[in-house]
Amino acid sequence: MKQYLAAAFLMFALPASAADAPTLPNFAQTLDELSAVGATGGAGGSGNAKVQVVTILGDPSKAGPYSQLLKVGAGAKIPAHHHAGDRVGTVLSGTWHYGFGSKFAEGNLKTLPVGSVYTEPSNAPHFAMTTDGPVIVLITGFGPTDTVYENPADDPTAAK
Repeated sequence: MKQYLAAAFLMFALPASAADAPTLPNFAQTLDELSAVGATGGAGGSGNAKVQVVTILGDPSKAGPYSQLLKVGAGAKIPAHHHAGDRVGTVLSGTWHYGFGSKFAEGNLKTLPVGSVYTEPSNAPHFAMTTDGPVIVLITGFGPTDTVYENPADDPTAAK
């Protein structure tokens, strides 16, 4: 598991120049410790009631690198949406079902078991779901980010 976290944090070690290098806090937690951390919310989450967002490094609403955990409950279905800024996801626990496109299409989902890595290119629509168990995904990116649903009616945070 350590190699997956190390790979996900690699983007923090590759600044354009020494002046751009972020100052990172000392950080070392096991998956069990991360699993116990409560939701903090933050930019870049889906707004889905079955998704808890835990920002563990940085601030995704501001310019700079960040890392978040998405703790997704069983039976979650996240409609097509996109984010500003490139992001990388790493599945830390459970089985994540993920696909690209402007509409949720179960037939286009790829099954991603623990250790899988995927990208969320800037403004590229994507969607996801869980089945019978929870999933924890580590997202790393460079902010600021947001979440924009392809169909505004799918946005669970929008006033109805």
